Amino acid sequence: MATTPRTKTLTLLAITYVVSFCSFAYEFVYSELLTVMYGGTVTQYVITVGLYFFSLGIGSALSDDLQDDAASNFFRTEVYLAAVAPAGFMLVVGLNSVTIPEAVPSELIWVLARLPAVAVGFLSGFELPLLTRMVEETDEIEADTGAGLLPTAVTRGLGACYGLVVGFLGLLWNVERTAGERSGLSVVLAMDYVGGLFGAVVYAKVLYPRLGLVPTIFVLALLNGVAALVFVARFSERPWGLFADERRAIASRESAALLAVCLLLTAGYAGAVANHRQVDRTVTELYLEQQIEDEYQPGAMDAEITSQWTTEYQHVVRYDRTWTGAGDNPYFEGDTEECLRLGTAVQLCESWADSYHQGLVDVPMSMYDRGPETNVLVVGGGDWIAIDRLRQYNVSVDHVDLDGEFMAHARNDSYFSRWHDNADEYDRLHTTVGDGYAYLKNTNETYDLVLLDIPGATDDDLLKLYSKEFYGSLRRHLEPDGTVVAWAYSQYGYPQHHKAYLNTVRSAGFDRYAPYWAWEDLDADGDRERVEQFYVLASGERAPFPSPNSSQATAYVRTHSDRYRDLRWRAIPRYRGVEVNSLFDPNYDILIDT
Repeated sequence: MATTPRTKTLTLLAITYVVSFCSFAYEFVYSELLTVMYGGTVTQYVITVGLYFFSLGIGSALSDDLQDDAASNFFRTEVYLAAVAPAGFMLVVGLNSVTIPEAVPSELIWVLARLPAVAVGFLSGFELPLLTRMVEETDEIEADTGAGLLPTAVTRGLGACYGLVVGFLGLLWNVERTAGERSGLSVVLAMDYVGGLFGAVVYAKVLYPRLGLVPTIFVLALLNGVAALVFVARFSERPWGLFADERRAIASRESAALLAVCLLLTAGYAGAVANHRQVDRTVTELYLEQQIEDEYQPGAMDAEITSQWTTEYQHVVRYDRTWTGAGDNPYFEGDTEECLRLGTAVQLCESWADSYHQGLVDVPMSMYDRGPETNVLVVGGGDWIAIDRLRQYNVSVDHVDLDGEFMAHARNDSYFSRWHDNADEYDRLHTTVGDGYAYLKNTNETYDLVLLDIPGATDDDLLKLYSKEFYGSLRRHLEPDGTVVAWAYSQYGYPQHHKAYLNTVRSAGFDRYAPYWAWEDLDADGDRERVEQFYVLASGERAPFPSPNSSQATAYVRTHSDRYRDLRWRAIPRYRGVEVNSLFDPNYDILIDT
């Protein structure tokens, strides 16, 4: 006759699984938050994970001092985690949502922004030792009843798998099979590792892309609160414990006040999760609107978020910027316009969306025949606007962009469609959803023109697209007279990036470049302003650029002929003492500090 499984031990193991899920996910949340706020994916993740495991070890080392009342201390730990984790998240947001006096040392801000990860790691360090102690104590009592940890059929199946695994281990190690039940430590560790893996996968594939960073922190805190309440319901000896009269090895003696705090926190987080879109909008606006406004003179610009969402790869934000400064608006015509940001980097605004893409497409198209025989590759450009401009020249286009979700949104959204005019339906277009670097490795196509419509070098994730290997692959996929066009940062505003970038493309085989600007009368005052700078990259001797007044020049170039009269090839300089950016030897000077 099958015995009843050990419900108390199973409850503790289930709680172990949940809290380790939260613990691992918390470190990813904080790492991503710090990346969003301060940039540098690798730097932020490495430092955050390192600090987390350091504090986890400190907490584990001190957990012996909590063992005399393990049950009550475990409950306290979960309540403290449920309170501290979201509070720490909001502290980091707050540090980036207010203007901090220049007298405050930047090192102090660095420390304050990382204290929440340290606090969460320290508290999480208590969990496993306390759970191990309770599992071992409970297991001794329940084992006397003859009950199994799991139903008999499950135990037999796991036993068969165990036999196979131990048999394999015997080929490589000296193995002595352990009879009977696993030790409490081994079972708790197994649940911890499995829960951690599940937490990582669910965070990466579900929580972050579908809910966003802000709601995720409340989901995790909610789970901590629920775990604490389940623990109390099963193990409390107080009147609210559902099994207060049963024989037990452990008993929680938590205070009524702490239980009330736990209930309030859990209810509050449940409400935040239920209304996660509004919560996400409110918190994001708190820091992002302030960040946008801080880019201008005090009181000159007001920013208001109109919509936002998160894809698997990026946070997409649309916002209105309104001129509130004294005098005429020097940035755009009228008082208000809508802009788009990916992450914290502005991608386009209504006043210069056309001129940017005219600079990217129309200027280099003056060098080529405008017809199907001209083969163009666009890397990036998920908003389809560059594709629309290429369609006007009837060229053949291969298009590759990583973010299929953003591309699908831009395809159908009216904000983008006014510029791209359903360019995704162009009959000479072939679009691939994927990584541009991987695409080049897997294709034999060669191109007359490659357009890099990619984000700026603001994040470690983008180092690959600014590497010697990527540009070398681009050069190998060019026709003999082919060129690469990329927008560029000013050498005066970002001198270190400029030097690292030119050394990198030079090492990739490009020895000629032609810098130019896109032009537009942004504020309708009759004077044209520079919008974005671009580089045309080439290798070997090249014919001069066509005259901007010739029939070969595009209409845009002819309109601004005085600005392109001096467009010419220059030798790419080599800067001494500046490292090339390579995949396996990155030069972080190529990144822009936003």
